[in-house]
Amino acid sequence: MSTLESALVKKAHTPTLYTDQQLEDFARCADPVTGPAYFLDNFFFIQHPTRGRMLLHPFEYQLRLIDTYHNNRFSISMLPRQTGKSTVAAGYLLWYAMFIPDSTILVAAHKYLGAQEIMQRVRYGYESCQDHIRAGVVNYNKGSIDFDNGSRIASQTTTENTGRGMSISLLYADEFAFVRPTIAKEFWTSISPTLATGGKAIITSTPNSDEDQFAYLWKGANKCEDEYGNPTPMGINGFKAFRAKWQEHPDRDDKWAAQQRAALGEERFRREMECEFIINDETLIAPIKLLDLEGREPLYKTGQVRWYKKPERNRIYVIALDPSLGTGGDPAAIQVFEANTTIQVAEWRHNQSDIPTQIRILNDIVQHIYDITLDDKSIYYSIENNTIGEAALISIAEWGEDRIKGYFLSDTRDAGNRRFRKGFNTTNKTKIAACAKLKNLIESGRMTINSRALVSELKTFVASGTAYAAKLGETDDLVMATIVITRMLQLLQSFHTELDSQIRDHGDSLIEPMPFISVSR
Repeated sequence: MSTLESALVKKAHTPTLYTDQQLEDFARCADPVTGPAYFLDNFFFIQHPTRGRMLLHPFEYQLRLIDTYHNNRFSISMLPRQTGKSTVAAGYLLWYAMFIPDSTILVAAHKYLGAQEIMQRVRYGYESCQDHIRAGVVNYNKGSIDFDNGSRIASQTTTENTGRGMSISLLYADEFAFVRPTIAKEFWTSISPTLATGGKAIITSTPNSDEDQFAYLWKGANKCEDEYGNPTPMGINGFKAFRAKWQEHPDRDDKWAAQQRAALGEERFRREMECEFIINDETLIAPIKLLDLEGREPLYKTGQVRWYKKPERNRIYVIALDPSLGTGGDPAAIQVFEANTTIQVAEWRHNQSDIPTQIRILNDIVQHIYDITLDDKSIYYSIENNTIGEAALISIAEWGEDRIKGYFLSDTRDAGNRRFRKGFNTTNKTKIAACAKLKNLIESGRMTINSRALVSELKTFVASGTAYAAKLGETDDLVMATIVITRMLQLLQSFHTELDSQIRDHGDSLIEPMPFISVSR
């Protein structure tokens, strides 16, 4: 501890004389029921961005937030930006450390700077607090504080292993929705056992995607019914949900909201101020449009193939395979669409099926459609022939292409190439063009997506370099199979003029343009 820091803190085990008023203040702060609110209102100082040093004096909704933190073992809070959630949390964590001896408190934030910012608020509150209220400190660092009552506050960036091996009394996870989804899931799986002995968890965030771990916990916290349908005080996952609206802040009114909408744009305002689950990333499909995509349960299944609509006669069907090695890494995926209506009919995905099995399943899907329609002239299938696709082409040849009903559709633009291969070859140019068409079809409402898994992938299919791809740690195999479907539909317009009105671009002014992707030179 530096000389400057030692002047700002109370030394450990320092004998202190108290006046009657000071004893009363200490007793009220130490009260196990009302203590947190009293401490934050009378002894917790903050640095206001325009007013400088001042006592917090919690607003009404912040008092309810403190109550939620204190009276529930697990709580999850969704609040607008700049409503004081991190400040209130810092004050509560400081109170908990000083008045609940032998506590281990872990602050986990999605970024290092976020963790340090919360610790700075804790440090400022502690340094501004009067000696007769605050505990002495043993160690005082930027990332942790050890108190002489045996309690400790430590901060870390949220990773898969954050908190592993610690016996945590209180976990505070800040902006949890912005932790990378795969990390957030592994973190929660890892940290949950450390709380099993009775520890508390406080999770706060503004929303991001409705597919992440924060959204999963939030939805569970809002399902407040028992198995008989009776209301319960908290969610089925044991979390108490808390939500505040921007209107509850006394300094915000309709004029403020209008200014913020103009400054942030409608999409960001709805996400950051109205707490809607609108994706923050630069997704191919407009985030507001993604809100309308929900998916549904399959109508029936044949093996692992999910069917959302039974095939019908006098319809045209397109089936696309995005192959994989089947070694447990990236999955292989098959999409089936009805070309006349561009409705998703069926879907298959698996990451441990080898290429011969993938071809057999493709054949089974084609055969199922044929058995119902008895028309092999209205069934078209294809594959993405990049890299692994070469092995799939060999497997089709060994299986016997003539055994598969329908037509093996290939991109005719490659027909003049001496190295022409069947199927569809995906280049950066063809991918961008197909992405633009897919975006138009979905956002105009002309393409119906029925699969929840495909909706989930679309929510993480984002700008990457000069094209689009899955976010780090996510998959896009279902999307890529759908992109092959899109290219097949465009090609079929030349053969089936009745598809033209369904597939061609209409110049609908409601369709948002594709985000511009800049390239550094």
